[in-house]
Amino acid sequence: MPTDTPYVVAHLGVSLDGNTDGFALDAARFHQLVGTTWHEDVTLAGSDTVMSLDPALVVGPGTKDPGPLLAVVDGRARVTRWQQLRDAGHWSEVLALHCRTTPPRPVGRYVPELVVGAGQVDLRAALRAIGRRPGVKVVRVVSGGRLVGRLLADGLVDEVSLLIHPVMGVGSRPWWGEGPPPSRTLQLIDSDTFGKGLVWLRYRVA
Repeated sequence: MPTDTPYVVAHLGVSLDGNTDGFALDAARFHQLVGTTWHEDVTLAGSDTVMSLDPALVVGPGTKDPGPLLAVVDGRARVTRWQQLRDAGHWSEVLALHCRTTPPRPVGRYVPELVVGAGQVDLRAALRAIGRRPGVKVVRVVSGGRLVGRLLADGLVDEVSLLIHPVMGVGSRPWWGEGPPPSRTLQLIDSDTFGKGLVWLRYRVA
């Protein structure tokens, strides 16, 4: 487990065959687990995930009053709705994670930035810097798979949490990202079952 970064949790809703798309996520159960389990200080998301959201429709209670920081990996400066994200009421503040080759940002755009890495955002450096903020201990990753895959490959994930839905053969986006999953040993922390055939598995990444 990395000792120079915060505790990083990847919590995903998946199908039985490991995909994050193609089915209706049980959002109520998903957010209930988020709100009662980790009490995250930072929500780490990729630009694709953020751009797929309608910030006005963000649901689920904040896990800590006044809410965690939202840090968005946005090396290509694709995200533009920073004010909407800030005003959604779910996060206390937003932070753009850029790299040195990120395109110039519009004049007058106000959003705090952290520039780490050359050709892409250096995730380890970003987590180190975020972890130096007062009170930051837990980071929860929000991702359709690509960001989780990068973090796993770099040895930056401490816990994998999967809310498994009883469907299969319906998606095409594995929770570990593109290609074969990184080779990792997982140690079971806990498991639970809920109505509607949902199974919740929590693993420590050894």
